[in-house]
Amino acid sequence: MFSMKFISVILFNLFVTITLSAQSNANEWPLFRGKADLTGKIESELPALPRLLWSVKTGGITKSSPVISMGTVYFGNDKGTLIAAGTDGKIKWKYESGASIDAAPMVFGNKVIFGASDGILRAVDKISGKLIWSYTTDNQIAGSANVWVAGNKSGIVAGSYDYFLHCVDPETGKSLWKIETENYINGTPAILNGKIVFGGCDGMIRVVDPLTGKQKDTVDIGVYIASSPALSGDMAYFGDYDGTKYCVNIKTKKIVWKIPGSAESGSILAIPAVGNNSVVIGSEDKFLYCYNSSDGKLKWKYRINGRITGSAVISSTKVLFAGMDGNIYILGLADGKKLWSFNAGTPISSSPAVIKGNFYVLTEDGRLLSFGEK
Repeated sequence: MFSMKFISVILFNLFVTITLSAQSNANEWPLFRGKADLTGKIESELPALPRLLWSVKTGGITKSSPVISMGTVYFGNDKGTLIAAGTDGKIKWKYESGASIDAAPMVFGNKVIFGASDGILRAVDKISGKLIWSYTTDNQIAGSANVWVAGNKSGIVAGSYDYFLHCVDPETGKSLWKIETENYINGTPAILNGKIVFGGCDGMIRVVDPLTGKQKDTVDIGVYIASSPALSGDMAYFGDYDGTKYCVNIKTKKIVWKIPGSAESGSILAIPAVGNNSVVIGSEDKFLYCYNSSDGKLKWKYRINGRITGSAVISSTKVLFAGMDGNIYILGLADGKKLWSFNAGTPISSSPAVIKGNFYVLTEDGRLLSFGEK
């Protein structure tokens, strides 16, 4: 006879798997990095000869990244405007929050959910842009929200500068639980296999049970973690504020490999792209690095003329990323050789959103660029 606890575990893993599979739809990019594990790995291939299809000005400076759901692109700007644009480049609606939106929103069900510098997590209707609910933290929200699903239960998780990771009900916006850390939480929590994993400015990687909000494990890194981990199996890949890159086994709490930054290294603000035995991550030192995921050996590195603060997207053969030098690049995943580039003419600090046959990039001057094959 199976126990209720055993059945609950099976249901939890099943529904998390179903959720991640749904997010892997080639025509959907509903949250930052495309999937809840934050790996930035796509199953489809990037366009062979992408061309700029259209560009739309949005009237504000933005560091937000776009997300895509059902033919609509959503993103925010420093004026506090959440924008919904069709994949034809026409603006559908705008919602004015009154506070800077620095991170990518996320789409879950009929809602677009986003945090802002006023510390409020908001949900608006994805069709009309009307406010559905709001949840207030005690300081700014700098990272994107993420979602877990277990049976008929689900939760939206987001970190705040109030030192807490918050979990709220996606239907009502009411608090389900919150867990306290010892400093700011900048990044987006990653979710995989029934675990929430996140870092913060207290230098800790924390593993949390989504259903209970109880902290299960911690790994002391000792240096600010300004970004987010990417999860693959039991491994968490991330960088710290000193430019060091890590692979940590969250099951054993052991550091599998660690690559210190050089004296010239800047901070790691990007999230690694993980797949095909590769870990691809950009740095403020102007290099994009590719490491062997199992042992951390350098495969190649590619230098651009500006810092890299956004995160790359990888397919089975290619790498897509943008830099503060104003260029968008596609490299070969195997050798790091440039296959294509486009000069947007202004710095890009955000990460691309990719659907089958197309990708979208936001420039810091607030233009949404659409690329594909004509």
